[in-house]
Amino acid sequence: MGIKKMKIGILSAGGDCPGINATIRGIGKTAIVEYGMEVLGIANGFAGLLEKDVIPLNEQLLSGILTLGGTILGTSRMKPFKHQEGDMVSDKPQLIMQNYKELGLDALVCIGGNGTQETASLLSKEGLNIIGIPKTIDNDVWGTDVTFGFDTALHIATEAIDRLHTTANSHKRVMVIEVMGHHAGWIALYSGIAGGGDVILIPEIEYDMDVVANCLLERYRKKKPYSIVVVAEGIKTGKKKKNAGAYIAKKIRKMTGLETRETVLGYIQRGGSPTPADRILATRYGAYAARMISEGDFGKMVGIRGNEIVSVPLEEVGGRLRLVNPDNGLVDKARHMGVCFGEK
Repeated sequence: MGIKKMKIGILSAGGDCPGINATIRGIGKTAIVEYGMEVLGIANGFAGLLEKDVIPLNEQLLSGILTLGGTILGTSRMKPFKHQEGDMVSDKPQLIMQNYKELGLDALVCIGGNGTQETASLLSKEGLNIIGIPKTIDNDVWGTDVTFGFDTALHIATEAIDRLHTTANSHKRVMVIEVMGHHAGWIALYSGIAGGGDVILIPEIEYDMDVVANCLLERYRKKKPYSIVVVAEGIKTGKKKKNAGAYIAKKIRKMTGLETRETVLGYIQRGGSPTPADRILATRYGAYAARMISEGDFGKMVGIRGNEIVSVPLEEVGGRLRLVNPDNGLVDKARHMGVCFGEK
């Protein structure tokens, strides 16, 4: 009898972002070509495991997806360890473990952000062979220097800011642009600096509207014709469900009298084709995940430190966020160039 092929499953969970398909391709092609594994794609995140909704993946199906945004497997935000209204299954973790065994899986690769990695950690503790891969435009997964998807979102946000410069200058306005990031300010910080933002507001640095208003008025007094204000969606506004960009724009108009407009970039940041940097990072993550499976190195997430691909214990990742340190070197350099973070 020949040696039994390893059979692995791949799923993508949580929000979509550019680079997931590149990751699926990196895992699948390496697993098939290098290690002779059998690969199953699991539809719609952990929901697909509950329903055993799978599709065998071969080289042909994995070809031509490197540049595609979104995910060919679909995704969902279903969290098996969390009870959600309308649940039809009472013990989802138990059913997932049962289906994992019935599908004959030797390992499961979970592509996703913080919530996905937390679920992956819990499944690992239940005895399943799990590998995590960090995915999110927010760049807030603990244990890695960068997540794939971030570079693409950064490019999109920076291009939007570049375009706002011209219309702001034409009308001599203050332009407020709100970018994504949840509780992390990475997109706002990097796109704000790359796009020449005059004010950058992020959740990790407490801001004072008086400081922001005075900064903009000072620019006006110095005959600077316009200002760019980059706002992370997760900043505190003091009001529930208040759109951060609209809130800041309204405050600026009221406190300065300057003509102000806001733009909410929204889901555009999560769509479209991944940048070359994200394609390469996603491919490296995927190939390394396949190698980890071949070596039996489970219960870990793939990450990058410096330029080296590493593995990080999932139990260290779950439930933690990688946020911007207020003393981050980039923040410090921006302060020295006159960028206002709203600090007193």
